[in-house]
Amino acid sequence: MSEQSVILVVDDERDHADGIAEAVEKLCAKAITVYNAKDALEILREQNVDIVITDLNLNSDIDGLGVLKQAKNHNPDTVVILITAYATIDTCKQAIKQGAYDYLVKPIDIDQLRTLVTQAQRELSKADRYRTQSEKNEDFFQFEGIRGNSPETQGIFEVLRRVAPTNISVLIEGKSGTGKELLAQGIHNNSLRRGKAFKPINCAGLTETLLESELFGHAKGAFTGAATERKGLFEIADKGTLFLDEIGDMPLTMQAKLLRVLEDGIVTPVGSNKQIIVDVRIISATNHDLAKLIEQKRFRQDLYFRIKGVSIVVPSLRDRIEDIPELVEFFLEEAAAEVGSSVKGISTSAMTILQNHDWPGNIRQLRNCIRTMIVMCDHDELDVRDIPPEIHQVRQLAGKSASALAGVSLNELEKQAIIDTLAKTNNNREQAAEILGIGERTLYRKIKEYNI
Repeated sequence: MSEQSVILVVDDERDHADGIAEAVEKLCAKAITVYNAKDALEILREQNVDIVITDLNLNSDIDGLGVLKQAKNHNPDTVVILITAYATIDTCKQAIKQGAYDYLVKPIDIDQLRTLVTQAQRELSKADRYRTQSEKNEDFFQFEGIRGNSPETQGIFEVLRRVAPTNISVLIEGKSGTGKELLAQGIHNNSLRRGKAFKPINCAGLTETLLESELFGHAKGAFTGAATERKGLFEIADKGTLFLDEIGDMPLTMQAKLLRVLEDGIVTPVGSNKQIIVDVRIISATNHDLAKLIEQKRFRQDLYFRIKGVSIVVPSLRDRIEDIPELVEFFLEEAAAEVGSSVKGISTSAMTILQNHDWPGNIRQLRNCIRTMIVMCDHDELDVRDIPPEIHQVRQLAGKSASALAGVSLNELEKQAIIDTLAKTNNNREQAAEILGIGERTLYRKIKEYNI
């Protein structure tokens, strides 16, 4: 957007149109005034328009919704504000679905109009800067806290780059602790909604009444304890993003209410008859197999198709160990800065141990592990001795379950552990000794003893 935004005012009442134009020209804007839909469409074809303010009823074959449609066809980024003397829920809902930024009811409050236009100018300016940066740098997308060079992670990044600038719903599937909320936050931060709210809610463990109140809000006295009126997350996140974590744990009756809101774009607070039009992007996450839940009649198939615009499956950390070094480096810097530590790095031996751990708690467990190590470390580099006891342990024989080890001699177990560790450290005996928790001389002696 240029420094001076171009605003097209469309109204068949000349005095009203001229008054709006005069009001918005004071906002660092160039106002173009037309008094019929035909002239409006001609302007939209001939030049770039940043904001359109149009009356809904233009007393012609083309109404304000027609102007909205043409404006969005010429430039999807154009902000369209509708003005109407007869605001009905159905009309406003239709306008929002077609891409209207907002609507105002006559008689127009000039201060409210200026506030709305100023907000739109600010968002257009941010979008313009964002677009310029992304054109200069293909890697402009920033996913704070998400790191990794594995093919799996890079594949996820590629999907995120494609879906982030759109309004399509996203379903993120993966085990607990794999970073699903970080991905959701990354999608929001790289979308055109980044200037608006990102609101997460965990659907697990909440009763239906509480969840309904959290999402949709409630009126005063709607239920015991509702001493005041309260806005729900849908209303708070209007024109922003709502992250529904663990949606697979949502009660079935609540799923039906959520589906209705997603289809209609209208929220009704608990205990109220007031209908609120909302424009919210939905990102959902689950650690369940929703297809199985559907078979078990525990999740609605129609809701599944509604939230699954694009599906992202996040693999467990043990399935992408190539990402661990970069994650460790990021968490180390983060924790060191947080606690004021002078720790600057991690030894190769310690990193090898971390890469060979199964990490049942995934990224969350790794992050907590590094935080603990930083707090306990009293030297400049994290080392094997800083690794928590539950992490630093010799792994079982590769490919064998615990029951399969029964009957195997301790000498054979020790020999196999040395062979596996040497293989994982590329025969670096110093690292292998550290991982095994024995001295180098002891390792040399056992290598000779077992003829390895």
